Amino acid sequence: MLGAPVWSSVRQGLSRGLSRNMGGWASGEGRKVDITGIYPPVTTPFTATAEVDYGKLEENLHKLSTFPFRATQATVEMTLSMAQVGADAAMVVTPCYYRGRMNSAALIHHYTKVADLSPIPVVLYSVPANTGLDLPVDAVVTLSQHPNIVGIKDSGGDVTRIGLIVHKTRRQDFQVLAGSAGFLLPSYAMGAVGGICALANVLGAQVCQLERLCRTGQWEDAQKLQHRLIEPNTAVTRRFGIPGLKKTMDWFGYYGGPCRAPLQELSPAEEEALRTDFTSNGWL
Repeated sequence: MLGAPVWSSVRQGLSRGLSRNMGGWASGEGRKVDITGIYPPVTTPFTATAEVDYGKLEENLHKLSTFPFRATQATVEMTLSMAQVGADAAMVVTPCYYRGRMNSAALIHHYTKVADLSPIPVVLYSVPANTGLDLPVDAVVTLSQHPNIVGIKDSGGDVTRIGLIVHKTRRQDFQVLAGSAGFLLPSYAMGAVGGICALANVLGAQVCQLERLCRTGQWEDAQKLQHRLIEPNTAVTRRFGIPGLKKTMDWFGYYGGPCRAPLQELSPAEEEALRTDFTSNGWL
């Protein structure tokens, strides 16, 4: 269920955002929805009793809205709208439970059916660290031709693969997003148009600055900034995950709060190691 404060704060933007985002794609202009830019995958704050804390969610969104993200609020608006019609999300992760049978043909069939039925554009999502399955490049190329599939979030970290996808889909209106701030610069160099970056929840200004430097060709400055983001990014993703991300949100003035079981809070030693990854790079 939606918390009343959150729903009231986004209701007006929802209708405005949907008409704006859908209008260009569905009105016959021949272009898919533009998904360029930086997006924070917004965390869900919980109370001490593991209930969703809608008030803290609203506070975090207000703070995040001060950065030049693409769709900080629109992400929430779109998610709410999809909940209203029974859909789970527009970004669709690879099915992987029977991954031995998830070959290109099966995945193309799956995503085609989803895109055919989806009321909004679909973004493919490949995250092999969590699923054990990379969405094959040949499947991505085939799916890029679907009029309701607008791009892919690739979290694998293989920039040669990202470059190959960009190259092989160059004749389609298809956009590639890096799935992590840790390889954002090389992804831009290979032709990506943005990123969905967990680190943007705590270093939003810096991740947006890296995007700006890449898009304006200031590669030397971009390289220096990228280097300083690698360890903090690893810390809040692969190394300490959601507990690490929520802890750093608390440090940077957001509400991270507790994790929901089965995730455990960081130990004192882990928290100190996390802090070191940020202080050694000048962020704390």
